[in-house]
Amino acid sequence: MDAVNLTDHFLIAMPGLADPNFFHSVTYICEHNSEGALGIVINRPLDLHLDEILAQMGISEFAPQAGALPVFLGGPVQPERGFVLHRPGGEWEGSLEVTPEVTLTTSRDIIEAVAQGEGPTQLLVALGYAGWGAGQLERELADNSWLSGPSDWHVIFDTPAEQRWSVAAAHLGVDVSRLSHQAGHA
Repeated sequence: MDAVNLTDHFLIAMPGLADPNFFHSVTYICEHNSEGALGIVINRPLDLHLDEILAQMGISEFAPQAGALPVFLGGPVQPERGFVLHRPGGEWEGSLEVTPEVTLTTSRDIIEAVAQGEGPTQLLVALGYAGWGAGQLERELADNSWLSGPSDWHVIFDTPAEQRWSVAAAHLGVDVSRLSHQAGHA
């Protein structure tokens, strides 16, 4: 049987997933292969805005709209490290093209461009990421911890953060309010 590749998919936490890092979360999977998976949680805004990150980076001059951008908790792994999920792609030093429309970048150059109002038109800034070792995500899927399905960049960039969990599930034809907190196998 061929392995399922969930790159460019959403992982939508089932209501019974009690892990506080992922309760009611939507994670955008940026890379999934035999070695594991890497994703960014897209619906956990922190009580933090980009102006605070820019100050920590020594960037004192920035466009007001850039400073007001919310910062998200992208996951529990390396929460001190910044990630920018964005579209369009562009030429940045440290980027992973997830699809021709969506890129994940970790280099300082993109933050400097955003600060000057010259970065990507749609972006989500996150601290940390969600990571799974080889086979771990597949086991969690088998345990009914997650719904998975194709992503929709409108959910990532155009939907208010507090609605992303239910909207991402609805994109798959699922009403999360009707799901049981109990898991089982037939």
